[in-house]
Amino acid sequence: MGATDGFVVDFPTLADIGEAWVKRHCVIPDKQHRGEPFIWSDWQFWCGANHYRIRPRLVWDDEPLWNQAFVYRRSQVVAPQKTGKGPWSASVVCLEAAGPSQFAGWAEEGDGWACSEHGCGCGWEYEYLPGEPMGARHPSPVIQLTANNEDQVGNVYRPLSAMIKLGRLSDLMAVRDNFIRILGSDGGEDFDRIDAVTSSARGRVGNPISFAMQDETGLYTKRNKMVEIAEHQRRGAAGMNGRTMETTNAWDPAENSTAQRTYQSQAKDIFKFYRIPPVGLSWKNKRDRRRILKYVYEGSPWVILDSVEAEAMELNETDPAQAERFFGNRLVARAGSWLPDGLWDSRYAETVAS
Repeated sequence: MGATDGFVVDFPTLADIGEAWVKRHCVIPDKQHRGEPFIWSDWQFWCGANHYRIRPRLVWDDEPLWNQAFVYRRSQVVAPQKTGKGPWSASVVCLEAAGPSQFAGWAEEGDGWACSEHGCGCGWEYEYLPGEPMGARHPSPVIQLTANNEDQVGNVYRPLSAMIKLGRLSDLMAVRDNFIRILGSDGGEDFDRIDAVTSSARGRVGNPISFAMQDETGLYTKRNKMVEIAEHQRRGAAGMNGRTMETTNAWDPAENSTAQRTYQSQAKDIFKFYRIPPVGLSWKNKRDRRRILKYVYEGSPWVILDSVEAEAMELNETDPAQAERFFGNRLVARAGSWLPDGLWDSRYAETVAS
C-alpha cells in the first residue's frame, strides 16, 4: 500500500501484486530505456489500484467471483497525449491475459504467487501479506483491443507486441499474424486470444469476452458506429462476468462520444480518472498554458514539456480547440459548435480521480 501524488491507497487491491508482476514481465517498448522493466508511474498505479480494488469483507469459498469481486465494473482514464496511456494499457492487457488479475481469496501467513505454477518459467515469486487479496490467472481469457481505425489500435497493440517479444512473456503469450495467442490457459479455440477490433474489422464484436481495452473513446461516435461497438463489447464482457477499461484524450463535448457518455454516467461502479486543469487559466496565455501543461503531465516524467508545447503550438495554428483538448486536457468544442465557451470548465472544475 502507499500514497501516490496525494492519492492514498488504503483499500484492498490486486494492484500490489499486479504492479510487481508487470515490473517482472513487461518492458519499456521504445526509446533509450527500451527493454528495461516497465514500472507504473504514480498516476498509473492509482488507476490500477482502483481498477483492481476489491470489495471489502468479501467471503471467499473457493468459487470465482469474477467481476463481482471488484468495486468497479469498468474504468475510464482521461489524459493528454504522450502521458503513456498506450504502454500502460498494454501492461494492463498483459496482466488480464496471463497475470494475477482475478480475485482468489484472502492471504494467510506463508501464501504467495509462484510463476512456475502459472505456466511461466521465469522463476519469479511474490509473498503476500496476511489479509492481502490474492490473485489468479483467468482460466479462459478472450480480450479485445478497440480503436476507431487500424492506426489507433496500434497505440496499444504495438507496445503490447514489443513487451511480448522483448520481455519475459514468451511462455505466456505469442504474437501471431493478426492476433495474439495466450498460452497455458484452459479455454477453447475461440478463447485464449487477444484481437484488435476497429470500425472496419468488427467480426468478433458481440462475442463473450473477459476484458476489453477501448482506446481513444473520445472518437467513438454514432456516426462512425463506434458507440455501438463499445456498447456491444460491454455486453459481451457482462455475459462472461468480465470488465472493460477505456482510455482517451479529452473529447469534443459537441459530439456525444462514448467517452462523454461514460463521464456523464451516474453509475457508481465506474472508476473515472481525469485531471482537469484549474479554472481561470487561459490556453492562449503563454504563462497559463505552461501551468496547464505542468498540471496535466504531472506523474509522467518522460514527457519533456518544451517538446509537447512545441507540438501543441503548431497544431494551435490550424485547430486551437483540438490542441487544447489533446495537450491541455480540456473539453473544448471545435470551432462553430453550439457549445458556449467555458461551460465544461464551470461545471466540472474539480479533478476527477475517484
